[in-house]
Amino acid sequence: MVPTFVLMLSALFTPFRLRGLELRNRFVMAPMTRSFSPHGVPGPEVAAYYRRRAQGGVGLILSEGTVIDRPAASNDPDVPHFHGEAALQGWKQVIDAVHAAGGRMGPQLWHMGVMPPVRMRDNWLPPAPFEGPSERVNAEKTNGRAMTEADIADTIAAFGRAARSARELGFDLVELHGAHRYLIDQFFWSVTNTRTDRYGGATLAARTRFAAEVVREVRRQLGPELVLQIRLSQWKPSAYDEKLATTPQELEAWLRPLIDAGVDLLHCSQRRFWEPEFAGSNLNFAGWAKKLTGVPVITVGSVGLSGEFIAAFRGDGSTPTPLDELVRRFERGDFDLVAVGRALLRDPQWVQKVREGRTDELLGFDKAALARLW
Repeated sequence: MVPTFVLMLSALFTPFRLRGLELRNRFVMAPMTRSFSPHGVPGPEVAAYYRRRAQGGVGLILSEGTVIDRPAASNDPDVPHFHGEAALQGWKQVIDAVHAAGGRMGPQLWHMGVMPPVRMRDNWLPPAPFEGPSERVNAEKTNGRAMTEADIADTIAAFGRAARSARELGFDLVELHGAHRYLIDQFFWSVTNTRTDRYGGATLAARTRFAAEVVREVRRQLGPELVLQIRLSQWKPSAYDEKLATTPQELEAWLRPLIDAGVDLLHCSQRRFWEPEFAGSNLNFAGWAKKLTGVPVITVGSVGLSGEFIAAFRGDGSTPTPLDELVRRFERGDFDLVAVGRALLRDPQWVQKVREGRTDELLGFDKAALARLW
């Protein structure tokens, strides 16, 4: 007899198709920074790390954030690049290994924007000042310079070149990192976007212009077959209760220009996926995004584990949790795909264990898990 737990989850193991993308199930490996690519070049151990997730049954793998070709796009010398011959050859090894294991994968293209005033290990700093819509990190801190329109144009082009490289290397889709107070998100946020030119504005819809131009260029470089998705969040580091969109109407005005520019899929980041986005409805961020736009969505946020990611840096551990609420929301139609972070970071076999009902073998998570590529 098939265990009840396995029958309950069977809906999450149905195929998913969008443009030229075909996935074997609805589970996505969330992008998670690992910093195991010296000088920005992913090596064989990084390829093996992602291959293990494909072998473990993950439907779609999203890479850790990988930075575009701008001098201050990164604050960490060991975060991978998505430009330059050595780094791109490293990513070619990654995608070939994932495909050989039956997986599908997309890079998350990233520019960090203006970062906090802290020095990384060995006092490393990027070769140019951090850049963003303004010099602001948040409401209290500054640590960079405002981009000129020429900088913005070059950054848009750099996103496009990275997308073209992803297509040429054989990746299955591309994700833009537009969340968590990094560059694209800094243009969305009124605290960091204080510009008075065409890339600023009093409304969230107006401040979406930069992201829409990035999307349009990336869409042009990808062509008609590859899926283009964007990761978005309301919350910011140090501003966990922040909401860019305070009403469903503002949310639609934010998302619609991105979809019109070429986004196929919305990756809606929350710290806890079960929390409602607006009063009067228990729909989460992804649920509202799907309801308002009709495009497919990914939900994410503390899936399969207690606690949440930020708490791990304070030393808080997490333990496995049931997936009943996730299944209920999926069957209700609130989302199309679900991204799993810490559980998959620690255990490449997590999806296979879930599929087979081996819940007693699911692993917890703590800060020490970040110290190696499992």
